[in-house]
Amino acid sequence: MGGRSNSIRIIGGEFRGRRLPFARLPGLRPTADRLRETLFNWLQGQVEGAVCLDLFAGSGALGLEALSRGADFVRLVDQSRTVVRQLQQNLSVLQAESRAEVVAGDALRLLGRDADRSFDLVFLDPPFARDWLESASGLLENNGWLKSHSWIYLEQDSHKDWPQTPPQWRLHREARAGQAACRLFQRDTMKN
Repeated sequence: MGGRSNSIRIIGGEFRGRRLPFARLPGLRPTADRLRETLFNWLQGQVEGAVCLDLFAGSGALGLEALSRGADFVRLVDQSRTVVRQLQQNLSVLQAESRAEVVAGDALRLLGRDADRSFDLVFLDPPFARDWLESASGLLENNGWLKSHSWIYLEQDSHKDWPQTPPQWRLHREARAGQAACRLFQRDTMKN
């Protein structure tokens, strides 16, 4: 089972069924297939043509799935050089480098700056041991990273209470699978 334990499988779209390796690092845990399937069912019709931001990318499971399902562009952010190299290799294997960008750096520091572009869809799945969701959510909202009706996905340990999210974010759906819980929000700038 060694080979499969550090690989992800793309579930749908252009790269469906492809297995891609991810870096074996402490705390790096890809979003489970079941949750990914649920999320992308919720997002049906929203991914194709979207500009996506995968923060705390890790295995890249969410961002690469979005690319496979027709996203125009995905920016994957991770602070681990090992992770960044693996993500770049995976994009090369998929021949998708022209539709994606891998950024090496601290996601919260990046979000602390004014956005260089805004995104249709954002994935927030930090390491479960960290409490970064509330900070990341506030920075996304306050520094221009989101479009008026962006979708924002949050994932965390199912035993934790959910953090505060900006009042403009309307909860669309939520689910649990094993140790993980997730929520999908849609930004509504009419709600203030």
